[in-house]
Amino acid sequence: MPVKARLSVYLAPETMEALAAYADRRDRSRALNAEAAIAQSLSPDADEAREAAVTKRLDQLDRRMNRLERDVGIAVEMIAMFVRFWMSNAPPPPEGERALLRKQGGERYDNFMAALGRRLAKGPKVRQEIAEDVRGEGVDG
Repeated sequence: MPVKARLSVYLAPETMEALAAYADRRDRSRALNAEAAIAQSLSPDADEAREAAVTKRLDQLDRRMNRLERDVGIAVEMIAMFVRFWMSNAPPPPEGERALLRKQGGERYDNFMAALGRRLAKGPKVRQEIAEDVRGEGVDG
């Protein structure tokens, strides 16, 4: 077995705690884990490995961002279509009924927000249903 050179190092308490916890999880000595970490940081491949890890993470974030942009686009288009449809089909109310309708509108809005909260908390999302409907049309039609 090759003889190893001794090195004394002072670590910050939180670094020492992290090293001890890591060593306990791996069931290996602190010295062996410290040696492996030093060797890895001195390795010429360490930079490439870090870059590969960062690139992989950035790719994942890019895919998530693309899905998010798609979902927001669906939501905006859906709201715009609903508002256009409603505004083009709803006649203005008579002057005498506007106060009552305003009160009912407030109550309906509160009910809508409660229903939206329940749906977002547990149910399938409209965007999921739309995506499934669109895929279904492309396959069948």
